[in-house]
Amino acid sequence: MIRVLLAEDQALVRGALTALLSLEPGLEVVGAAAEGDEALVLARTLRPDVLVTDIEMPRRSGLDLAERLRAELPEVRVIIVTTFARGGYLRRALEVGARGYLLKDAPAAELAQAIRQVHAGGRAIDPALAGEAWADPSPLTERERQVLGAAEGGASTSAIAAGLGLSEGTVRNYLSEAIGKMAAENRVEAARRAREKGWL
Repeated sequence: MIRVLLAEDQALVRGALTALLSLEPGLEVVGAAAEGDEALVLARTLRPDVLVTDIEMPRRSGLDLAERLRAELPEVRVIIVTTFARGGYLRRALEVGARGYLLKDAPAAELAQAIRQVHAGGRAIDPALAGEAWADPSPLTERERQVLGAAEGGASTSAIAAGLGLSEGTVRNYLSEAIGKMAAENRVEAARRAREKGWL
């Protein structure tokens, strides 16, 4: 039996995935979480073989969850299932250790097959997105992404500096670089464009 943990903030989708995967031979859904922090606690407790997670969730994103599990529980294989058909998200998912990336409109049988494939040590990636992930790489450095992500939520320069342990001048420099790279007028527009590309 392949033990599966689900992380999905929409109750209807979470329930449907649980029901559909429970009908698949050789798969057992051992838990379902409504947000990222809960999924991390359940993963530590239940030690599933595969975690199937959405990207956008309260408290901790699926990408953050995948990165944390790679550090803490590398034996848990992660599959991202999302509505975001963006190469930037796929690239980031692979960078943080996800072994699979599927879109939510894929048939349930395809997800079940992806779980089996990833559990066996392979990868399962939506073929239409695979080429796109490397066709349009993010120009942002990791620090620029962190600073722009914090600015997206409306944080002031001083708050971003305090949160990241940087000087205000350094934060302004990172923001200026990110705004320039995104060909934007200001930090809000830069963050919006980066988010649309899947780079934040």
